[in-house]
Amino acid sequence: MTGSSSYSKGMRLSAIPFLLALAVPGSAAAPGADEAGDAPLFREEVLTGISTLCGSTEKDYIIEVNGGGLVLGDFDSDGDVDLVVVDGSTLERADAGRPGNPPRLYLNDGSGRFAPAGGAWEMSGGQWGMGGTAGDVDGDGDLDLVVTQWGPDRLFLNRDGKGFEEATEKSGFRGTAWSTSAALLDYDGDGNLDLAVTSYLRFVTDEIASREKGTCNWKGHAVMCGPEGLTPIHDRLYRGGGDGTFADVSVLAKFRPQVAGYALGITTLDYDLDGDTDLYVTNDSTPNHLWENAGDGTFLEVGTFKSVGHDASGKEQAGMGIATGDLNADGRPDLFVTNFSAENNALYLSTGELFRERSSRTRLGGPSRPYLGWGTAMHDFDHDGDLDLALFNGHVYPQADRPGTGTTYAQPDHFYRNDGSVRFEFSPLGDGPARVSRACATADVDGDGDLDIVSLSVEGDVRLLRNVGASGHWLRVQLRGRTGNTQALGALVTATWGDTKRTEEVRTAGGFQSAIPAEVHFGLGAADEVDLEIRWPSGKTQELKAVDADRVLVVEEPE
Repeated sequence: MTGSSSYSKGMRLSAIPFLLALAVPGSAAAPGADEAGDAPLFREEVLTGISTLCGSTEKDYIIEVNGGGLVLGDFDSDGDVDLVVVDGSTLERADAGRPGNPPRLYLNDGSGRFAPAGGAWEMSGGQWGMGGTAGDVDGDGDLDLVVTQWGPDRLFLNRDGKGFEEATEKSGFRGTAWSTSAALLDYDGDGNLDLAVTSYLRFVTDEIASREKGTCNWKGHAVMCGPEGLTPIHDRLYRGGGDGTFADVSVLAKFRPQVAGYALGITTLDYDLDGDTDLYVTNDSTPNHLWENAGDGTFLEVGTFKSVGHDASGKEQAGMGIATGDLNADGRPDLFVTNFSAENNALYLSTGELFRERSSRTRLGGPSRPYLGWGTAMHDFDHDGDLDLALFNGHVYPQADRPGTGTTYAQPDHFYRNDGSVRFEFSPLGDGPARVSRACATADVDGDGDLDIVSLSVEGDVRLLRNVGASGHWLRVQLRGRTGNTQALGALVTATWGDTKRTEEVRTAGGFQSAIPAEVHFGLGAADEVDLEIRWPSGKTQELKAVDADRVLVVEEPE
């Protein structure tokens, strides 16, 4: 950030133990490049020297399909958003017992330019990296990193913003499961961060036939096998000790459905507004799971009962990525899920404590059917006061480029602009060519107040989609908790301006195999100030009146 100022308008400073407002001069209401709806909201920049690996280009096995992960956060504590790229491997390396490509940290210079961190930040390669998340798992105030993979999940502790130290051996992570996405939360309210990890399926090369030797067929073409016909494995819940150690409490916390799903995405939410954190998991070709936190250290799976497990006709879909936010301004989170080609992407709108699938009537269903969706995000990208949707597409079969499939392997990414009534207008996301996209993560990487997106392809480039079209006021809010949950994950921030009221949760989980910074972002349109109400994870509430827009607001939890 380029400047700072104290905040005092409309309230007594004594009501806030610590509050810092960082202003961005000249960024409030510049004309938008996408104002007329013609030009894409984002300008694409390929990040030089950053690429990923995910098996063979022919995709003979399902392990080669999902691609890597992205984690955005301020790892060196200099005030801007850095990038971790989680990379993969090849079956030849894995079968020979050789490590895959290591996860890598790239530091941001404040303008959205990333450079390799190197030195003490360098990490070794694991078996095959998939995704990850970041949070302060040892309560010392800086961001630690969890990497999911095919193989034991890994933990890297941040040492005072100067480098990583691998702590996997003492972390409590065990097993060799194929993990995909992860979410940090404080599910039991003890002030320490816990961890939920989604798992896909049992993958052993000796037990699964290759594309060339198997009998799996799609539209007349031999393709890799899975997930149907393969063995799903249960997701895991770890209770955090607050010191970088975890204990597997999946069974104790009843975080086990009767039938496991092929899990790909996860997000946190308080769907019933009872003050504790629930979890939503997208499953491939099996019903999605909504895990209701019972408040006593256990969970109850209620996805089908709450109508978020299936499509509108009651059929399970191939769920990939998740986006969540308060689309209809009722104070409750709504859910958007990307699915396989020939399936609607699903929009589950809250109706009290139930949901209704509304992709068709909101104009999200039809345009999505030819495409296969992965990473996604729900934010006010254009700063007009309502939430939009960005999503990234790419097929799983390279054979999609052959005649008669009705689709393609590389596919365009999509932007759905909210018209203010939860009906969406479809347009291209950026100005780049079609790609085989996978993960995405959203943050203000260049410090100008609007939200940019980092995305990766299943193999190849990593790119920054820089927001060049947002026009309107904005506010970013970061919270500082007093417990080991120093970023106040699970807090709810409600913003009110004029006739508009919107609630956002402080979370890092969402999308697909990715994580975002722990903050909330509000697009405010023409409003230059806003009232805030904060519900901290401890249950304390705090009100801030007439907060000036166009700044980063950092608020410390009251004693």
